[in-house]
Amino acid sequence: MEQVHLFTKKLKPTDISHALSFPTHALEAFSFPEGSHTVRFEAVDATDNVWGFCLSTRLTGARPKPVLLRSSWRRFVEQKGLVPEDRVAFFMESSGEAEGKVRRYTVRAERKVMMLMGQDVWVDVDDVPLYGPLN
Repeated sequence: MEQVHLFTKKLKPTDISHALSFPTHALEAFSFPEGSHTVRFEAVDATDNVWGFCLSTRLTGARPKPVLLRSSWRRFVEQKGLVPEDRVAFFMESSGEAEGKVRRYTVRAERKVMMLMGQDVWVDVDDVPLYGPLN
């Protein structure tokens, strides 16, 4: 199975306090039940914990404006201790044919810990205590 990067997003205050705004282009990686505007899926993090999320699109309007609903997203935010300027990344692996396709999702929560040679260095938030306080 090949891992496909769906998106990476630097978190804004509203992503932390409400719902995670989800890029429209990433919707193609999810199979919505016919007639439904929500889909539930599970994603595995770097420590092999499984997180349940609910992805929703609006019922009206020209664009779907997808979000991860607060009811499923908030637990992840709290457990990971996410704050604005952290980032999340979602990936998908798939195998099988169209009808019998198996999809596996992965989620990463990262924090910038330093700049090195002009590049931001990001680590999984679960590993941040290993790096000590940031200056």
